[in-house]
Amino acid sequence: MAMLTQLSGPAHTRILSVGAARGEIDVPNDDIVGPIDSSDEWIRQRTGIIQRRYAGKDVLAVDLAVAAAEEAIVRSGLDRSEIDGVIISTISNVAVTPSMASLAAYRLGIAPAAAFDLSAACAGYAYGVGQADALVRSGVCKNVLVIGAEKLSELVDPTDRSISMLLADGAGAVVIGASDHAGIGPTVWGSDGEKWDAIRMHASFGEYRANPLEVGFPTLRQDGQTVFRWAVWEMAKVAKQTLEAAGIEAADLAAFIPHQANLRIIDEFAKQLKLPESVVIARDIEMQGNTSAASIPLAMHALLEEHPELSGGLALQIGFGAGLVYGAQVVELP
Repeated sequence: MAMLTQLSGPAHTRILSVGAARGEIDVPNDDIVGPIDSSDEWIRQRTGIIQRRYAGKDVLAVDLAVAAAEEAIVRSGLDRSEIDGVIISTISNVAVTPSMASLAAYRLGIAPAAAFDLSAACAGYAYGVGQADALVRSGVCKNVLVIGAEKLSELVDPTDRSISMLLADGAGAVVIGASDHAGIGPTVWGSDGEKWDAIRMHASFGEYRANPLEVGFPTLRQDGQTVFRWAVWEMAKVAKQTLEAAGIEAADLAAFIPHQANLRIIDEFAKQLKLPESVVIARDIEMQGNTSAASIPLAMHALLEEHPELSGGLALQIGFGAGLVYGAQVVELP
């Protein structure tokens, strides 16, 4: 029997660069409190958010993805022809098909790179990093562009108190390629479908199509307490497992970059992980809001802009959200 050829790649990978694109419109709490009968003080206390950033009416999530990717590609120092994979994590493509990634690859001038979308909500970026790491180490790809891109302002009901004040628009991108040392630790990921409807659309497209006037366009909802408890207790365990999988301790970290879901969750994480004061914690949510799949790379970009000395240090990144799904890695900061 003929033997099939199998590919093999480099032993290690790392994040070569990071890029970002944020919604250009600052939306302070006072601009959204009326429809939800709330206040700036209540939102700050419950979420830590001072403002969120929305993209303009004519800006699509793919536009943000391309802008973030452009910066990441330039910073990587690679020629576009050297990038042969594009993964976009998103829940805000304007169509079920075709993928956002294929259009972005074309607009970036890197077609015919393999291109596909991931749907893992707020864990999507961590899922994408895990996939890119595996693709490069297996020899399937040489360099992979991983993008988290969202325009969530179009998926909220401004009268909904459960999630509307949290969500925002933006994109973050990284280029992942070969390394002479381990720059991306093992991915720890999983799902808990028992809580599948804890973060959800309020109606299916079928329900909307059957009765659009009564149902209204499907928008996001969440069961806040269920999500908060799950994130704080279960995801702290996952974060510890990720440190163990990488063979390091919390004291070895330079930074902690969790999904920017809620400042109270982030602060509780830090307590449970017993992070030393030397670890810089990303709190991008305060001025950006929650951008789902884009939140970790956006927070990484902001952290490195403010603290360039963190470059080369280790960061624990963890994403978690609708599904419920989660993913985490320890990475070397670009």
